[in-house]
Amino acid sequence: MTAKRLGVIAATAIVVANMIGTGVFTSTGFQAIGLHDAGTILVVWVVGGVLALCGAACYAELGAMMPRVGGEYVYLREGLHPLVGVMSGWASVLAGFSAPIAVSSMAFAKYTAAIWPSLADPTSQQLLAIGLIVAMTVLHSFSTVLGGRVQTVFTAAKTLLIVTFILAGFTAGGGSTAHFASQAGGLSNIWTAAFGISLMYVSFAYSGWNAAAYIAGEIDRPEKSVPRALLYGTGLVMLLYVLLNVLFIYALPIDTLAHGDGGGPIVEVGDASARALFGPRAGQMLSTLIALALVSSVSAMVMAGPRVYAAMAEDGALPKTLARRSHGGAPAWSVVVQGALAIAITMTGRFDQIVRYVGFTLTIFAALTCIAMLVMRRTRPDMPRPFKTFGYPITPLVFIAGSIWIAYSQIELYPTESLYGVGTLVFGVVAYFVSRSRR
Repeated sequence: MTAKRLGVIAATAIVVANMIGTGVFTSTGFQAIGLHDAGTILVVWVVGGVLALCGAACYAELGAMMPRVGGEYVYLREGLHPLVGVMSGWASVLAGFSAPIAVSSMAFAKYTAAIWPSLADPTSQQLLAIGLIVAMTVLHSFSTVLGGRVQTVFTAAKTLLIVTFILAGFTAGGGSTAHFASQAGGLSNIWTAAFGISLMYVSFAYSGWNAAAYIAGEIDRPEKSVPRALLYGTGLVMLLYVLLNVLFIYALPIDTLAHGDGGGPIVEVGDASARALFGPRAGQMLSTLIALALVSSVSAMVMAGPRVYAAMAEDGALPKTLARRSHGGAPAWSVVVQGALAIAITMTGRFDQIVRYVGFTLTIFAALTCIAMLVMRRTRPDMPRPFKTFGYPITPLVFIAGSIWIAYSQIELYPTESLYGVGTLVFGVVAYFVSRSRR
């Protein structure tokens, strides 16, 4: 059994690093298209943060109860049925980690091109994204401890730089409070399908709040450290996300965020905001910061994801080779396979479609995990619970209701990406019965 060597600080750093990545720096323009109103955009970020905290509280209870490597795969296997566990494991392989790694690497390439425009051509963009995936795959193939230390340093650096950017933007930036004026229906947009889709983009940005659950078996005193890492990390990121979006709107009018130069929403929101606040040179500096943040995000996902595959391999749901550990405790072959999948998605996928596919699929399994927590309260009432979800049963019910809203809105407005998500579920069912037939 792998030694438990990650402390609460490293676990919290992994949560923060998994969360602060592509979404917050790229999705506000998409929300501006659908919602048209500054106040509603900020509400959606607050609602998304509350939902993430509710989900983190449920996962904290499960992680303290079952401090094993694997996350939803373990919780759904134990709480609902092994079939659901295997389905979630395959969803993690494709939508939970490989696709988000690809998206974050693609965003890293975009922000790198904002620093060096000569790298903006499609070939250079693809090579930059693939190069980052390869570098992080190599790093995390050898040692859990080394990966954890690198992750902590990356996370501390990017959090400090984000806080500095927020403070400088509000104290010395050239923004305008006029950008917050209510328009196009104001808060009445909350009741539209567009709000549900915007919440999906926000939930993608918040995804990663459950990261400590995937590595619970490698954390010291997981019954205490896992809940702390999940809740501290999610709370910190929620605060930073809301402040960042206030700053983005302070820097740029809603119409500019939505339409840019007439070619669609601004994707590199952080870069455009910094240029508006401080000038072109500051935009390059912030692009450097965001590129660093995305390196940290990719690193965290490359570290966490293979623990799911290793847990599945130990149960026979994947080839046993994927459970093999390096001398440093890392599931090396799982790391390599994940890297290969992420590279394949990078070479074939579109940024916005991948984001919607990931958001839809992960929303379903996060909701199922909260349902599993509710079920286990009834079916296993005597099981030790070092941490209990605050606000029970309202907390899990709020998260489940929000997830249903997001999924319904996605099906209504983007059925193609929803079908990809359903296809992932079907693939998981097939994989379950194939693995059973081999035993």
